[in-house]
Amino acid sequence: MALQRKTPLKSRTGLKTKTPLKTKAPMKRAAMKSVSKSKASPIRQSAKGQPCLVRIPGVCNGDPSTVVLAHLNGAGIGTKAGDHEGAYACSACHAWLDGGYATEGYFKDTRELWHLQGILRTQRALIDKGFIVIKGAA
Repeated sequence: MALQRKTPLKSRTGLKTKTPLKTKAPMKRAAMKSVSKSKASPIRQSAKGQPCLVRIPGVCNGDPSTVVLAHLNGAGIGTKAGDHEGAYACSACHAWLDGGYATEGYFKDTRELWHLQGILRTQRALIDKGFIVIKGAA
């Protein structure tokens, strides 16, 4: 059974303007804020030259010169998780965590598990280096 209208649709004419539209100057691009290496936190700087601690099987390139701090996702729109919620990740593992997992047929849960394992390894390293201090620990 098909639906039918009780009253026919009224035809409307398009928007009419009295004067032609004026072109405006092109929009200016906002300057991108970048974090210079001098403003990067000590924890982020500590990732340079470290081994990859995410170590995704079949993905990790094992190149310490590409290691950065890969923050945990899910902190909210426009916000990033704290540096204590990041893992030392090589460029290949970082790219995989940022979306490569989906193109290779993995689920988000698998990505989060491997990322969290890397975060735990990184937190242990940061504790050993003195970047994270646990009060009351012996």
